[in-house]
Amino acid sequence: MKITYYGHSSLLLEEGGVRVIIDPFISGNPASGIAPQDIQVDAVVLTHGHSDHFGDSIEIAKQNDCPIIAIFELASYCGSQGVKAQGLNIGGSAQFDGFKVKYTQAFHTSSIEVDGQFRYAGEAAGVIVTMGDKSFYHAGDTALFSDLKLIGELNKIDAVALPIGDLFTMGPEEALLAAKWIGAKHVIPVHYNTFPAIAQDAEAFCAEMEKAGLQGHALKPGDSLTL
Repeated sequence: MKITYYGHSSLLLEEGGVRVIIDPFISGNPASGIAPQDIQVDAVVLTHGHSDHFGDSIEIAKQNDCPIIAIFELASYCGSQGVKAQGLNIGGSAQFDGFKVKYTQAFHTSSIEVDGQFRYAGEAAGVIVTMGDKSFYHAGDTALFSDLKLIGELNKIDAVALPIGDLFTMGPEEALLAAKWIGAKHVIPVHYNTFPAIAQDAEAFCAEMEKAGLQGHALKPGDSLTL
C-alpha cells in the first residue's frame, strides 16, 4: 500500500491499481500542492462533514464517476448532489472492488454548511481501509478516548493517521498515547499547521514516536510512504 499525503487530513491510498482518497480538502487547503481536477481515484472516503474534510468530494466524485463512502446522513446528502454514494455507520463495514471500508467511533462533531446554515451530517468517525494485506486507519478528527486501545486490539492496523493539531482535536501528547494504544508500526501526524491556530512540530512528535518504539512519519504534502 502506498500512502500519499496532501496536507491537513487528506491522504491517497493506492494498491494494485486501486486508488482511494480520504477527506479530500484540496482547493481550500493552502498546503495541498495539487488541484482537485488532477486527482484520479476509484472512491472518496469521508470521516465527517466539516469543510476541511468534505472539501472537494463532490467535484472529485463527479469527475471520476466514483462513489463517495461516508456515514449514512452525509452519504445521503452527497447522493442528493448527483453523485454515487454509499452510506455506512459506525461499527459497520463493506467490501468494494479492491478495498474494504470499516467505520469506527471518533469523538468529534459533524455538520455541513448549506446555504449559510449548518446541517447535521451524522456522527463523526474514524475509518479503516484495507487494501490487499495492509490496513490503514484514519482516526479522523477526534479527542483521545480509551476505546482506541480496543480498535487496535480488534484490527490488524499497519499504519495510522492521528490528528495532532489540538484546539479542535487531540494534541501531540494525547496522540502519542493513542499511537501506543493502537499499536500500528507506522504513525502519520495529520490535522496540523494548515492554519496558525493548529500549528505543531510534527518532527518533535515523530521523535517521541521513536522513543516509544514506533515509526513516526512527518510527511510533507506530496510525500508518500509505502508499506
